[in-house]
Amino acid sequence: MSVEEIKHLRAKTGAGVLDCKKAWEESGKDFNRALDWLKKKGLARAEKKSLRQAKEGKISAYLHGEGRIGVLVEVNVETDFAARGEVFKEFTHQLCLHIAAMDPLFIQREEVPKERVEREEAIFRAQVKKAGKKDSVLDKIIQGKMNKWFSEVCLLEQIFLMSAQSKEAKTVEAALKDVIAQLGENVRIRRFVRFELGEESLPSSEGSP
Repeated sequence: MSVEEIKHLRAKTGAGVLDCKKAWEESGKDFNRALDWLKKKGLARAEKKSLRQAKEGKISAYLHGEGRIGVLVEVNVETDFAARGEVFKEFTHQLCLHIAAMDPLFIQREEVPKERVEREEAIFRAQVKKAGKKDSVLDKIIQGKMNKWFSEVCLLEQIFLMSAQSKEAKTVEAALKDVIAQLGENVRIRRFVRFELGEESLPSSEGSP
């Protein structure tokens, strides 16, 4: 395997030299198959890597509709090398596009203030009772409505815009885990802010430290 091929695989995935060499050999020296091999290998370790500290990364910006909508998002990764790679850059750009289009309010449901959760539950409870549902199924229906609401307002639970038209549509969280697997490093969406021309407040969200 040539030095240039090692560099190309590392630039695409952020994987180590030995892993790139192993992938090349296992895939019969086919570049696309080598990428798939590295991805599958990384998926098995993605959950464990998600616990490691990520202090490098970048802040990405995006303007939409001739400046009517603007997005800033900070995404962290473990090394500066991975932050400069194509996989990381593409993901952060796609994340900006997603936030501009889908307008999430929080990164994950654990961030949602208790008062906001209680307010939504009260609204759903009133709706369900008005519909005449039995008390035995009340809590189950309300929980289902809450889960749907979380999937609409929490970034990680939204369907990732780039996969929405695919037969294999995935959540932003699943897409994030794919990136972790490809890079072999922890990646964390730390915070974002979305501006829309004329709005009175500044909707933003910051993840847990």
